[in-house]
Parts: sequence; structure tokens; C-alpha cells
Amino acid sequence: MNRNIIVTGAAGNLGAAVVEKFKREGYHVIALLQPGKNEEVEEADDSYEVDVTDEASVLDFVKEYQLQYSELDALALIVGGFSMGSLETTGQQDLEKMFSLNFFSAYHLVRGLLPVMKKNQRGTFLFVGARPALQLEDASATIAYALSKKLIISLAEILATETKETSIRSHVFAPSIIDTPQNREAMPDADFSKWVSPKEIAEAMHYAVNNPALRNMTFKLYGEA
Repeated sequence: MNRNIIVTGAAGNLGAAVVEKFKREGYHVIALLQPGKNEEVEEADDSYEVDVTDEASVLDFVKEYQLQYSELDALALIVGGFSMGSLETTGQQDLEKMFSLNFFSAYHLVRGLLPVMKKNQRGTFLFVGARPALQLEDASATIAYALSKKLIISLAEILATETKETSIRSHVFAPSIIDTPQNREAMPDADFSKWVSPKEIAEAMHYAVNNPALRNMTFKLYGEA
């Protein structure tokens, strides 16, 4: 029997690492990619172009998923974005952009695929949080980003309460700085060895999915940053 995992943002740095890890461990990987970007993830078993920030696009995918697959073992919600900005400099447009990328990209899929997990009474949601959403003293310079990630953490907590009588689990993975080419270019003088690699986060996600004793955990993947 196939173990199915959906990975959003599968062509990105973290998404690709998650695809690689779960594929290597024998999962059937369904990659969600940005429409019109000609993205490819060779290691994925199946790929769909889905605008995960758009409710209608996600619901169309959910209908297709229910036709093609019977179960969902894990949903890795990787799509997201980052922005700087203080309370004084952050306007509604900035908030809406971060909420769309970081919150609605997860919310639409959770809403659509929760019934699939409830039908089988099992499955794992993998959310990506952020340190500023947990350590609010770090949030003042990234207010829109921190608020959007705080919503993700709250969504995971609400979901955990709703599914407490089942084997459905919700884990949050909160990194400090992820070691990506983009972050290295933005912070060339930083000590990259103190950052968290996409591979390390992917390993933590796989560990969480495959340890049923862990329920609704928050993994603080801060490295030494």
C-alpha cells in the first residue's frame, strides 16, 4: 500500500528536500507546483500545478485528489514568503501579501483535505512556522511575516483540538534562518554554519510523521543562529 504525501512548494529549496527525503523513504510523493512557472520535480511521483493561495484552485485539486487517491498520510505545507517591516512601515497590502503566502496557502489545503484524513482517522499535517511567531521580541522588524506565521501556529492548535479523538496529528516546524542560496546572497557576511539546512528540516518532518507517539509538537529548529 502506498503512503501518500502532498508537498506544496515542491520546487523550492525546502520543498525539494522534503520531496527527496520522503521519496527515498518509500512514500508516493505528490508535488504541488506554481502554475505557469514550468517547474519540475523529477523525484516526485505525480505533479499538479495549483495556485495554493487561491481557494477555487485548491478545491479543484482536492476534488481531483479524491478521485485519484484513497488516502493521505501527510501534507507538507511548505509554500511561504518573507518580508521585513516594522509596525510603523507595514500597511494592509504588506499584511495581505504575507497572509496569502503563509496562511491561506496552508488554510485552503487543510480545509479541503481534512475530510480525507477524517475518513481514515489518520494522517499528519506538517506546518512551517517561524521563530518570530514564537519569540515575539523578534517580531518587531518582521511584523507581517510574524503575524502570518502566528496564524499558522494557531491553525495547527485549533486543528489539534478538533482531531484529538483521532490519529490525525499536526506538527509545526519553526526554523530560525534556513540555509538557502537566496539567504546566503542576502546575508553574505553571516556564519552559514549556524543556520538550519533544508535537509535537516526534512529529516525532522519525516521523523515526526513516523513517530505516532508524537502529537501536535512544535519543533524549534533554530540551529545556532
